[in-house]
Parts: sequence; C-alpha cells; structure tokens
Amino acid sequence: MNRQHFILSVLATSLGLLCAAGAAAQTVKLTLGHGAAIGNPRHEAAVKFAEVVKARSGGRIEVQVAPSGQLGDDAAMVTALRTGALDISANSQGAVANAVPEYAAYGMPFLFASPAAAFKVLDGPLGKELADRSAEKGMVLLGTWDNGIRQMTNSKRPINGPEDLKGLKMRVPPDATLVDIMKALGAEAQQIKFAELYVALQQGVVDGQENPLVNFHASKLYEVQKHLAMTNHQFQMTPFLMSKRSWDKLSEADRRIVQEASTEATALQRKLSQDADEKLLADLKAKGVQVTTPAPAPFAKATAEVVTKWASGPIGAYVKKVVAAAQAL
Repeated sequence: MNRQHFILSVLATSLGLLCAAGAAAQTVKLTLGHGAAIGNPRHEAAVKFAEVVKARSGGRIEVQVAPSGQLGDDAAMVTALRTGALDISANSQGAVANAVPEYAAYGMPFLFASPAAAFKVLDGPLGKELADRSAEKGMVLLGTWDNGIRQMTNSKRPINGPEDLKGLKMRVPPDATLVDIMKALGAEAQQIKFAELYVALQQGVVDGQENPLVNFHASKLYEVQKHLAMTNHQFQMTPFLMSKRSWDKLSEADRRIVQEASTEATALQRKLSQDADEKLLADLKAKGVQVTTPAPAPFAKATAEVVTKWASGPIGAYVKKVVAAAQAL
C-alpha cells in the first residue's frame, strides 16, 4: 500500500469511528416513573409520551415507563429527580410541594369547582411562576396533568356532613394541605404509601381514604371501601417533571421533541381524566358502593381555617394570588 492509500485508509477508518461515536452519543435512554396503576390516565399518558418521543426522534430517544411505584414512592422519586437519578416523573402534588412549597397553593380546600377551572390558572402566568420555582429546585415542569377532584371513602358509615368524619382514621398522601383538611374536619390523618393502601384498608389500619375516582377505581379500593362521599374537597394536579440534570444534557432539538411530546401527553391525560368520572361513578354504584353527595357549604366552612393558615405562612403571597385567580373565574 502506497503512502497516499495508507493515509486515505486511516482517514476513512477515523471518520467511521467518529460517525459511530456520534451516533452512539445521540442515542438517549430516559426513565419515567410514576405511582399510578396500569390503566390509570397517568399511565396511559406516560406511554403516549414515550411513543411520541420515540417516533419524533426516529427511535434515538427511548423512554422506559415504570408504573405502580416500581421506582419508589412519590417522595423518593422527587428526590431522585433532583439528584438526576431519575429522568422523568408524573408525580403527586403533595410530594412535589415538599421540595417546591408553592405547589401546595393549589391544594386549598374547595378552591376549584372543576379541573378545567384549575387549568385556566395553571396554564397562565401563575403556572409559569410555578415552573420557575421548580427549575430553581432542579426540576423542569413539562406539564400539569389532572389528578382529579378528590372524594372521600370509608368502611364505617355514610358521610353526609363534617360531623361524620369525626374520629375516622383517614389515609392521606404526603401532603400537608390534606393533613390540615382532615384535622379541621375532626378526622385522624395518617400518611400511608399508595402502594400499601389497599392492604391498610383491608386490615383496618385506617378506616378510609380520599382520592379522585379514577385512583379509587383503578386500584380496586371499592373492594374494601363501601361508603363513597362526593365531597369534591380538593383539586390536585399531577406535575409532569423532568430532572434538570437530564434536561441540560439534551440538545436543543431533543428538548423540543420532549416538550412537544409532553404537550400531546398532557392533552391526552386531561381528556382521559375528564371522560372517566361519570362512567366510573356508575360502575362503582353497580359494584355495590353506597354513594352520598353531601352539601359542600358546611365542609367549606369547617375547613376555612386551612386557607387562613396557608395564606399567612411562608408561601402566603403565592397562595393569595392563586386563591384570587380562582375566585375571579
């Protein structure tokens, strides 16, 4: 081989190695964890997100979805997001509020009449402010999903008014606003991981719980809870978050793909949640669940102290803005 051919051969080999390295560098694998059961709108939207990301990246970006708390509870996943140990999570409002307290503002009792009303606020300037606070704590807010209007269930008695909550041991997620709401109603709030809730209810560790209907139904809690009260006591979002460390590693083009996929997944998740409640309520009644629809005014009056407490606390200024925005709808 003459010198010219040798040089060309070396260059070709080097170029091939560079191209291979470049292709490998472009391949991105992401993990998305959440605590909801398969079949829940949260899981369906997570799968949609993964599909859109893969399609728009030509298969370069793969998102592995881990449902049902496989990667730990919501609090553990928030910690993992902030450290970069987890890439993405569709998480709970309460767990995220432990890192970014402003999320708790949306958990004030009887604040929103419907998820649609809440999203009018979240999709505006106050939502942008929430995203900025999230970024400061190491998380990129890709979207806000619908975790529903929350209802109460128990195994002891029908709930027709606040007095029926007195003395009941009620499970709540790691959410300080819900602890305050239950205390204001005279119930005993106990924090139990959602993955352990069915057994806790079955064994009588707690008497009841509160959740949106979709969570109650998907996890078959109706098998161990026969009294359902449509209290509509709190709206909760599902913050769809990406670790800022993972986000910063993406190219600008890949960030656009992730954000566009998030927009599609958010629209799907909100629609699935909206469509679910009416059908779920009918099915729960058919399964023998006894449903009451108590008047909201006595509950709102009994929990007014919760709003007062949070409005005078460390995030009081933001709480007041959210409350004012909700009341102006």
